[in-house]
Amino acid sequence: MGTKTFTGEFRYSIDSKGRVNIPAKFRKALPETSEDTFVVTRGLDENIIAYSLDKWQQIEEELLKLSSRLPGHRAYKRQATRFASPLKFDSQGRVAIPANLLQHAGIEKDVVIIGMIDEIEIWDPEILKRYEETVFQLDAEDIEAIDNYTRSS
Repeated sequence: MGTKTFTGEFRYSIDSKGRVNIPAKFRKALPETSEDTFVVTRGLDENIIAYSLDKWQQIEEELLKLSSRLPGHRAYKRQATRFASPLKFDSQGRVAIPANLLQHAGIEKDVVIIGMIDEIEIWDPEILKRYEETVFQLDAEDIEAIDNYTRSS
């Protein structure tokens, strides 16, 4: 397991100003070139996703390859960028998450922060539990398909 990756699960609370602590382990895993900055945006699920500034810049480079003349490309680019906010953590390791992202993820107080190697997911604990009990169920066929995918990549 790389020391410069985001792994593990942490539980915190959002304070009255919408700030949440980013685990020290994750702050230490940020590349120096990210300048203590994460970019947060809507996740593909009912969550918030955070990227190092470096990773977000790679995502932007990929998005630049899309054509703004094609409606599908334009919509995808818009969806990927419209909620993105760069956040620098403070001296206590907190970032202030925008209210629209907290609302999207249904987060009011408690959060679960999950490291996903090169990105971080921020969840409301009850919503994550609901997803784990329904959407995220993997059977043997799913695992085999994922294993085949990773071997062929």
